[in-house]
Amino acid sequence: QVQLVESGGGLVQVGGSLRLSCTAAGRTFGDYTTGWFRQGPGQVPEFVVAMYGSEGSIYAIDSVKGRFTISKDNAKNTVYLQMNNLKPEDTGVYYCATRRNSAFSRLPGDYRYWGQGTQVTVSS
Repeated sequence: QVQLVESGGGLVQVGGSLRLSCTAAGRTFGDYTTGWFRQGPGQVPEFVVAMYGSEGSIYAIDSVKGRFTISKDNAKNTVYLQMNNLKPEDTGVYYCATRRNSAFSRLPGDYRYWGQGTQVTVSS
């Protein structure tokens, strides 16, 4: 049984920073595609960024490029999402999710394992 646990969310002012963590139990992240999604009230989960492939390729949506960074610590079996220069539109519940292969996808349905989510609120 694979379990993902996110942490690090909170309330931050515009322009602030947060670092989200996602720790896996039951399986290593390895080369499996791991992504971060966010969901606003009444909205479907939105793909934000993913790391995939044996070389750790990264794909991020345009609105977070230059502000969000995904990284992985294999020794801690943890994936991070560093978020800088946060904006009100970044508000939402952030989910870590991982696939059962190393192919890239931005579709929520392609991700097999999900964490419980962590709330990020950016106030203006």
